[in-house]
Amino acid sequence: MIRKIIDYSINHRMMVCLLVIVIIVGGVWAMRTISVDSTPDITNNQVQVITVAQNLSTTDIEQFITYPVEMAMSNLPGVEDVRSVSRFGLSLVTVIFKDNMGTYLPRQLVQEKLSAVREEIPEGMGSPEMGPITTGLGEIYLYSLEADTALYTPQELRTIQDWTVRRQLSMIPGVVEVNSMGGSIKQYEIAFSPDRLLAAGVSISQLFDALKRNNVNTGGAYIEKDHQSHFIRGEGVVKSVDDIRKIVVKQSPDGMPVTVGDVADDVKYGQQVRYGAFTQNGHEAVGGAIMMLKGSNSDKVINDVKKRVAEVQRSLPPGVKIRPFLDRSELIQRTTSTIARNLIEGALIVVFVLVLLLGSIRGGIITASLIPLSLLFAFILMRITGVWANLMSLGAIDFGIIVDGAVIIVEGTVHELERYLSTVGSGKKTISQATVNRLTGKAAGSMMHSAFFGQVIILLVFTPILFLSGVSGKMFQPMAYTFAYALAGAILLCLTYVPMMTAVLNGPTVSSWKWLQGAERMTVRVSHWIMDIVYVLYRPALRLSLKHKASVIIMTMGVFAGTLVLFSRMGAEFIPSLDEGDIAFQLFLRPGSSLSETIKRETEVERVLLKEFPEVKTVCGRIGVSAVPNDPMGMDFTDSFIILEKDKSKWKSAKDKKELLAKIEERLSRIPGITCAFSQPVELRTNELMTGIREDVAVKVYGESLDSLNAIGHRLEHIIAEIPGAKDVAMERTSGLPQITVSYDRDQLAQFGLDVEKLNQYISTAFAGGYAGDVFEGEKRFSLVLRLDDKSRRSINDIRELLVDLPNGSQIPMRELASISYQPGPMQISRDGASRRVYVGLNARGRDIASVVADIDRAIHEKLQLPSGYRITYDGSFKNLQEATSRMAVVVPVALLIIFLLLYFALKSMVEALMIYVAVPLATLGGVIALALRDMPFSISAGVGFIVLSGVAVLNGLVLINRFNSLQEEGVENVARRIYRGTRERLRPIMLTAAAAMLGFLPMAVSGSAGAEVQRPLATVVIGGLFTSTMLTLVLLPVLYALLKRKKNATVWKDNH
Repeated sequence: MIRKIIDYSINHRMMVCLLVIVIIVGGVWAMRTISVDSTPDITNNQVQVITVAQNLSTTDIEQFITYPVEMAMSNLPGVEDVRSVSRFGLSLVTVIFKDNMGTYLPRQLVQEKLSAVREEIPEGMGSPEMGPITTGLGEIYLYSLEADTALYTPQELRTIQDWTVRRQLSMIPGVVEVNSMGGSIKQYEIAFSPDRLLAAGVSISQLFDALKRNNVNTGGAYIEKDHQSHFIRGEGVVKSVDDIRKIVVKQSPDGMPVTVGDVADDVKYGQQVRYGAFTQNGHEAVGGAIMMLKGSNSDKVINDVKKRVAEVQRSLPPGVKIRPFLDRSELIQRTTSTIARNLIEGALIVVFVLVLLLGSIRGGIITASLIPLSLLFAFILMRITGVWANLMSLGAIDFGIIVDGAVIIVEGTVHELERYLSTVGSGKKTISQATVNRLTGKAAGSMMHSAFFGQVIILLVFTPILFLSGVSGKMFQPMAYTFAYALAGAILLCLTYVPMMTAVLNGPTVSSWKWLQGAERMTVRVSHWIMDIVYVLYRPALRLSLKHKASVIIMTMGVFAGTLVLFSRMGAEFIPSLDEGDIAFQLFLRPGSSLSETIKRETEVERVLLKEFPEVKTVCGRIGVSAVPNDPMGMDFTDSFIILEKDKSKWKSAKDKKELLAKIEERLSRIPGITCAFSQPVELRTNELMTGIREDVAVKVYGESLDSLNAIGHRLEHIIAEIPGAKDVAMERTSGLPQITVSYDRDQLAQFGLDVEKLNQYISTAFAGGYAGDVFEGEKRFSLVLRLDDKSRRSINDIRELLVDLPNGSQIPMRELASISYQPGPMQISRDGASRRVYVGLNARGRDIASVVADIDRAIHEKLQLPSGYRITYDGSFKNLQEATSRMAVVVPVALLIIFLLLYFALKSMVEALMIYVAVPLATLGGVIALALRDMPFSISAGVGFIVLSGVAVLNGLVLINRFNSLQEEGVENVARRIYRGTRERLRPIMLTAAAAMLGFLPMAVSGSAGAEVQRPLATVVIGGLFTSTMLTLVLLPVLYALLKRKKNATVWKDNH
């Protein structure tokens, strides 16, 4: 079958050319339209349920909102986990579904349950809503509004952001939400004082009712006149502050109207009570975060956003500018340039090596052309199957492995043509095109049989990677798909394009070119010279190994045992962190710190960083919750970004990011009253969405009592802080919220005829602000609220002296009806799987995660005794490492079994299959040593490298054993002669395939550009493993073959070569 396809391709060149054109056109189209991002999106399939009830305490939020939502969601089909966070005024429940349920079915299921849950939540305590359809990679474009502070207040900028910028940016395809940050939300505020209301004889209820009654429109159908319908509209909504002042509250005893302006201290433009802020470069600012719809093309959406921002800019008031400070396209551009550079450099190295060792310029041209064609073929299948182009999918392609089949075909054809010319006398004869076609078909058919088998082995080796699950599956499955697609394209082209091009370029027309003849004679001489040197060095080693077979085997086993010991002491991590180019840090203040205090300290830190570190371009911080509270932050810590200069030649304070981070950490540690934890922008957000934590590792404690959990958490914090390599150790902030508690005296309430609902409404209206309607300014809508004036909202005594209306018309202070005192409460209540928990987070720096967690676990068992009913688990990157390692423990044996079965089917010999299989541990040996030499811990990236390596490593042994067996069939009975001849003839193709595969990964192994951190372990393993596998295969395999044949028949061993 293979021979027929090859012959057809050689004889029907136009059909092959059409196939190539289709691949080129389709590949270019796919490359231009494929979804592009920096890394795979590893966020789990989740739906967030957000409930805002700004006046409820943390305990009330958990009891009345979070718990009912959790219970309703936990029974939905496909739910894997439910976790929640309850804070003052906010409930956030995250429902995690199985990945195979898609994006919209889970949201439909959640929406159906929310209808029932809303009926369980008491009236006035908020309405649960689903969060935006986005992921950890969703925040693609963060910006601020820059303006002269003398011309625009933060409130005016926030109004521009909400009603101009946000609305226009929300209409971009692929944008699911524009989250506003900072400034203050404008309100129309009626500020009153209890004394003035008392003097006027007006109650809060009267004032509230008057505002509601006098801010409405109505209609009165229509009147027909002069053959027309005149519709009636009653226009009663307020349009200005003066309209509000003129609203009549009641009539005085002498019949004079008492208006809002008479009883209120002030009627003004106010602001909504703030629970968050945004700062930039040392001052308060206003900005927004554009959130991308899950599954959209990041690169395209960002480009569309930039175009729309330019249009919006023209509609903004004079002096207001939109300035991006975090643009994902920059990270995408840096990682894609890394991919492109590595692929181009790898391809050029592979072509150079092939020309040099093959000794054929024409062979180099053929193999070189196969590289872009196979990549374009991969792009077509990626586009069809929805595989994104990113660092993982494209970054691990090794063109040296891809072109192995072409190398074998070209090398076999050149060898066949040289043998034919030597038979007929090449000096005086010219080979006809028909003869070239026949010889090419014969050689390609013969060589492609083994090449095809080898390519199928590599293809099948990638299959187990497709069965990785969770984060590791999302990271490495795109790589397996892309590599398989490129290899499938190479197989197709090796059956069609390569034989056809080989026949054409070796035909009489091309062979008659003088310059080509001269160039190829020179490359042939260089190639023979290199291979002669290699063989001169290799032959004595082979002869010595055959004389001391037992010693070779014992030494190999000893080295392998030593490598196992080395591997057992090697650290481990999940995946090396991608250097995003910027720094994210969290600034922690004393628990319960006010918003104004946090703003003050954050801006202080920003000014220090900008002044002392010239590498810092921008520093900004998010405090508390934004307009869409999908990130449940408190007001006593910040999420801050340090945007760095990307041209490191301009850096002055440090040589690299690691040194700069150390200096920033040291400088900030000298500022009293704050602590910091460092990460990266995308990594921080992804960690938080996936696991509910922001650090690399979380030690979680589960239990029932909040007090016990906090006590255990603080003890854990001190234990972990003593572990080397554990940095940024901090316990989740769950306690210490300053709270003023109003406990009602029910006897007093009964005596005065009052109820709790009315008193709660009084407190809420007086301090939070009572909503009394809306005021419209064109399309803009602002709340009309009633609240105490500023000087009456400053202390606990203002609550005690708050006047409450009695049914008989008199008033009484709140202190007569309730006990009002300071009582600290929980700041946050977190739940996982319906159980309360706290966690201590840490980042591992200077050590690998596995060894740090091992030390932590040991210290916890030695120093901490947990009460009954309490337990500890680990989450974050370490949990991902555990899950991936357990899955690899299944996947790797499956891959090895597949390789062995294929070898057995190819050789029809169990013993010979085992003999070649020795290459796998030999390859592992080199991979482990290479990691150790480069001081790299084992990671899942390296583990995938070992899987790839296991498939590639056996190919050289297969080539060698096949040649030994074919020589035996040709009549070479002397085993020694068979070994020497076989190794001599197969030395070139073995060196070709091994060198091409190793050097194809070389740019990835040594690259220091953006994204190289993830590729480096994989490339290191493959290069080191192929080096030792090739060297030891050329030495150990002949030894094992000799022992096998000597056992079968007693042959006199001597060197007759």
